[in-house]
Amino acid sequence: MTLILVVDDEPHITALVTRALRGEGYDTATADDGPVAVERILQGGVDLVVLDVGLPTMDGFEVLRALRGRGVDVPVIMLTARSGTHDTIEGLDAGASDYVAKPFAVTELMARVRSRLRDRAAVPPVALAQGDVTLDILTRRATVAGREVDLSAREFALAEQFLRHPHEVLTREVLLSRVWDMDFDPGSNVVDVYVRYLRAKLGSDRILTVRGEGYRWNRAQEEAPDAGGHRGLSGSIRGED
Repeated sequence: MTLILVVDDEPHITALVTRALRGEGYDTATADDGPVAVERILQGGVDLVVLDVGLPTMDGFEVLRALRGRGVDVPVIMLTARSGTHDTIEGLDAGASDYVAKPFAVTELMARVRSRLRDRAAVPPVALAQGDVTLDILTRRATVAGREVDLSAREFALAEQFLRHPHEVLTREVLLSRVWDMDFDPGSNVVDVYVRYLRAKLGSDRILTVRGEGYRWNRAQEEAPDAGGHRGLSGSIRGED
């Protein structure tokens, strides 16, 4: 199901928008400030963001620049009470997909959501990101925390499988078929060798071994506590059933 993240610190706006989105058949999640919105989007799985400009500690423009700077190309519809042309230009220049001024008609916002989702469906993604690991599919560049990492063609293809399927356990059989176009050979250790190569370049704790099954991207690693003992970025986020 399509997941839309609504980022706004005004509860009545959040409730209004999420209710309308759920009525359209979309799944929703909410965030009340910029840092937690960035954290949630970097975890993956968000198909579109409705983002308020006026957030408490990190405004919508900063959120957008942070995402685009990490290669995240998820569509973003910005909401703002500011009607000045300068703010509209700043949002679009920062990478916004669309811009809606408050107060707004819910029917218009839903139409813009449908339009942006259609646009996204028509264009294949050019970048994949999980946490601070990003793969640019067009240029075949990989970065970790903004630092470029040199990957061979096979290493890049293997990393792409993990980032495209971060919730799944990928068996050696599946990886041999997708990356090497080979039938499963129980005597081959090529997958294990290349997983070791990736761990050395992306980080040893990025890829977990699932004993007896295969490998899985370590999404929990992206939520590791920081030096102050906190988990990830501050704020609150709530999934909507």
